[in-house]
Amino acid sequence: MTVRFQAAVLRSYEDPFTIEEVTLRTEPAEGEILVEIAGCGMCRTDLAVRRPAGRSPLPAVLGHEGAGTVVRTGGGPDTAIGVGDHVVLSFDSCGHCRNCRGAAPAYCDSFASLNLFGGRKEDTPRLTDASGEALAPRWFGQSSFAAYALVPARNAVRVDPALPVELLGPLGCGFLTGAGAVLNAFGAGPGDTLAVLGAGAVGLAAVMAATAAGALTVAVDRHPRRLALAERFGAIPLPVTTSGLSERILRLTDGGAQYALDTTASPPLINDALRALRPTGSLGLVARLHTALPLEPGTLDRGRGIRHICEGDAVPGLLVPRLTGLWQAGRFPFDQLIRTYPLAGINEAERDFHAGRVVKPVLIPEGRSR
Repeated sequence: MTVRFQAAVLRSYEDPFTIEEVTLRTEPAEGEILVEIAGCGMCRTDLAVRRPAGRSPLPAVLGHEGAGTVVRTGGGPDTAIGVGDHVVLSFDSCGHCRNCRGAAPAYCDSFASLNLFGGRKEDTPRLTDASGEALAPRWFGQSSFAAYALVPARNAVRVDPALPVELLGPLGCGFLTGAGAVLNAFGAGPGDTLAVLGAGAVGLAAVMAATAAGALTVAVDRHPRRLALAERFGAIPLPVTTSGLSERILRLTDGGAQYALDTTASPPLINDALRALRPTGSLGLVARLHTALPLEPGTLDRGRGIRHICEGDAVPGLLVPRLTGLWQAGRFPFDQLIRTYPLAGINEAERDFHAGRVVKPVLIPEGRSR
């Protein structure tokens, strides 16, 4: 099988993406599927490869919030997904380590090697550019800034074909992370209180999930537009100011939040969040820290805890259908965060994303339209 299609290729850490014709030269192996991408979200993790600390092999096709239609399958006893199915793609995992067997695939022993630093060993020669040069292996098992993606069926979650599949890709990572932190890691419910620091895609997904779960939520951000979105989704908006943030959260949550979610990786805000917790409260971190995290005296007193949360502690096959069900019921309006761009407009989408003009860009390959 040889498939030629358009993809966004990143050739250097400093330069823009280029739209190129690439070639896939393999049939899906057992346990794999070929997906025609209908839409792919842009996530900060895709763009983190530009940072010195996050660099992965280039040239590469990035993109890990893809969704689309299965056009070919390699079959196999564990592949229940068939041709014509609509799927949301999520992160890769081995399926056989202790954490995968324990329904914690986000903590797979091979997570870094499968998703960030080279992919599966058999992937290297599969995808090439017009000159025959190999492109880096599948990013998060997908490389879905493209018209097609060859992925492990384990990455894919089948969804109702009546849903707008071109908008569903962010449910595989960004929205999954925020909502999963609230619903899985915290298990928040009616009467609980939550502080969310950073009202981007992950933070706003957390707000929507907390509102759906019946929790009282305070959303902290410096952008008025994002605070307005948080308020629309049921949170109390709280702008960042120079001092007194933890005291204001304590007042708004009647003595402190039971849970806090930080999406900013800002040490001062993390310390504010810890001080705003009630006794035995928990703080979850979802963003990668780029500096040391000095904890101020007293922030971990009285049973307070802090932990990192990866991919919302989610089993995608369980959480994605839950989120689409909440969306259909009008209780998780993630589509209000999305702006679509043609795949050829990826550099404009990146600029708008960095400037805060869009919360969640979704790239639509040529020939697709909403």
